[in-house]
Amino acid sequence: MTGVEEAVGAAAAAALSPSTREERAGWLERLAAALEADRAELVALAHEETHLSEARLDGEVTRTAAQLRFFAGVVREGSYLEAVVESPDPSLVPPRPDLRRILRPLGPVAVYTASNFPFAFSVLGNDTASALAAGCPVIVKAHPGHPELSRRTAALAAGVLPAGWLTLVEGMEAGVELVRHPLVRAAGFTGSVRGGRALFDIAVSRPDPIPFYGELGSINPVVVTRAAAADRAAAIGAGLVGSFTRDAGQYCTKPGLVFVPEGGGVEAAVRDALGSAPAARQLTDGMAGAFASGVEAFAAHAGVDVVRAEAASGESAPTVVFVPAAVFLSDPSAFREECFGPVTVVVTYADDELGRLLDALEPSLTATVHRGPGEDVTALAAALAPLAGRLLFDGWPTGVAIGWAQHHGGGWPSTTASIHTSVGATAIRRWLTPIAYQDAPQEVLPPELRDGNPLRIPRRES
Repeated sequence: MTGVEEAVGAAAAAALSPSTREERAGWLERLAAALEADRAELVALAHEETHLSEARLDGEVTRTAAQLRFFAGVVREGSYLEAVVESPDPSLVPPRPDLRRILRPLGPVAVYTASNFPFAFSVLGNDTASALAAGCPVIVKAHPGHPELSRRTAALAAGVLPAGWLTLVEGMEAGVELVRHPLVRAAGFTGSVRGGRALFDIAVSRPDPIPFYGELGSINPVVVTRAAAADRAAAIGAGLVGSFTRDAGQYCTKPGLVFVPEGGGVEAAVRDALGSAPAARQLTDGMAGAFASGVEAFAAHAGVDVVRAEAASGESAPTVVFVPAAVFLSDPSAFREECFGPVTVVVTYADDELGRLLDALEPSLTATVHRGPGEDVTALAAALAPLAGRLLFDGWPTGVAIGWAQHHGGGWPSTTASIHTSVGATAIRRWLTPIAYQDAPQEVLPPELRDGNPLRIPRRES
């Protein structure tokens, strides 16, 4: 295990030898190939440590390799650099000199890995892939929920990347020391509100504050309109249960708060579907204990109806907390708490109560609308859009596609930086900072800014 000082020193040394975009694209592609080549061993190890199914983990390896290759394409394409070339114009007031602007890598960055995605948001996950693509060496803080897998994946990366471009540290003290280190220029985190807030506070209270990109807690509200319930109550109920119980409900995009019209049939459909919902073990005993405590906290409120599916010893039972709108509105904060695991809160509303319910929400990663055929939900969408980084219609938020248009973010408490994303091409922007060159000689300029656009990247010229 590498100490923080050694790891950061190696990353800082690597940053002194800048790489080309083509070199980094090649590294990412070779990392993807190496991950796939060791798929069987890695999946078996992850299954042993996390209790997630081998089928789920095998799919996650595929996603992780796809992310690495995706960012290879992003870095080759080049528009992420936001290159701008403006020629001199003495007629302007004030006169404009020769100005050329581009994004450059920040330097060594820290990545704190997630518990619930031991591949896709871990050592070679999306944060690492985007940072390497940007040209930033990465120091990874391993998650204690899958330490052996983290070490094995870091060893795999060491066989591909030049020295210092990816190092691994472990332990809570190392995590704190890492975000304090003066050579670390930014940090990315996926985890709890409590842990993320503690690290965020350290990052911004340093003598030289650094950006801290935390993905924290999210309840991902869903609104089912009366027209949608009339059209397909059974399908909505079954879809909800399938979504919030997927992999023991351990998704940041789990629909944790669902508003359904009273008497619309969705509540009954959820109860029916819950009877056959699969129970499963959670990632750690600590998470299972927190889940049980969270459900009991919901159950302590008068007027709620807690319904649990069957579960074997050691498993967390899929659970639905049914809450009348009046009870929710009497103490909204009690039902806005994220409970990590297979539970959702279903609030039944009368038509004149929905507006007040939405007013009581906090931002989340996602918000979802289920509408009836041809129903105009413009006003509802306008009310939900400020509360979410991704607004869905007639689907479920579990599952986050990789693409240029994706945004996986939101306001506090879902993230610490709502203008950024941790999935999709623009995730790379977190690890970059602008620099403008004024009247610079050609040999000083990055190739992407030189006359004639020799690397043929997309850029703005005037």
